[in-house]
Amino acid sequence: MSVSLNEPVPDFQAQATSSQLVSLAALKGRQVVLYFYPKDSTPGCTTEGQGFRDHHADFLAADTAVFGVSRDGLKSHENFKAKQGFPFELISDKDEQLCQLFDVIKLKKLYGKEYMGVDRSTFLIDKKGVLRQEWRGVKVPGHVEAVLKAARELQHT
Repeated sequence: MSVSLNEPVPDFQAQATSSQLVSLAALKGRQVVLYFYPKDSTPGCTTEGQGFRDHHADFLAADTAVFGVSRDGLKSHENFKAKQGFPFELISDKDEQLCQLFDVIKLKKLYGKEYMGVDRSTFLIDKKGVLRQEWRGVKVPGHVEAVLKAARELQHT
């Protein structure tokens, strides 16, 4: 089962940086952005993370918690977070629980080789835990701004 727009997102628990256990139930009452990215410390993922970092105060002002999600382990996440100065937590999804729930594992090609990888995607969940917007196959330039705009608009509904 995967998530659908305008439907409640099933509760989940996932390990994150700073020894946090993130659950959707604990975040009720706040908007949540989950952005899925392929790999820590790669150029596109770094640029995307920096965008969320640089707009973090704006997301907080829109009462929106931001979490990065990838299949990397916590040690890799802690290093990536520290190196980039990310003020938000990164969720380790090694068992692909969240990747499956949000249906972000896709067949990809790199240098002619096919493999199953994370399709860069972002999801905006409202204060009641309902999926309100999704972006799939994300291109990094301008993406964070689009997510922030949607979060601000959703905040006032």
